[in-house]
Amino acid sequence: MSYLIRDAQIEDSLLLAGLIRTSFQDVARRFSLTEENAPRHPSNCTQEWVTSALERGVRHYVLETGEAACGCVALEQISNEVCYLERLCVLPGFRGQGFGSNLVNHVIDAGRGLKAHRLEIGIIAADTHLRNWYEHLGFTQTHTALFAHLPFEVAFMELELK
Repeated sequence: MSYLIRDAQIEDSLLLAGLIRTSFQDVARRFSLTEENAPRHPSNCTQEWVTSALERGVRHYVLETGEAACGCVALEQISNEVCYLERLCVLPGFRGQGFGSNLVNHVIDAGRGLKAHRLEIGIIAADTHLRNWYEHLGFTQTHTALFAHLPFEVAFMELELK
């Protein structure tokens, strides 16, 4: 299936919030995440979150097939050396077609374009399927951590951008 990945603009913030929120609902159900126990989880994403991120310079990319937006990802440059991959999502009806990998590869290229040395991500440590998927893309788990404000352990992964 043909697709286009485009830079998101501020006027896409409502679209992005909807994509993120809808795409992360299955994760929220699987790990019993609610607005009360994980208020900053992407399953609770709002237009204001996305607008704020865009205004801070966090790049967002939208994947479209024909007229339908079906996925997105964000890239935040933390330093000259490090970028974060954030909020990668594909709507459930569009999964299994390589769109997630295409979005990750787009962010890898964008990170290299920014001359970053490393791309990092944090995921739910218990999500072994997701961790294995990122490992297949070349990411390596570096460590895990518990945070008082999260009801799950976070696994941190990175990919060297050479």
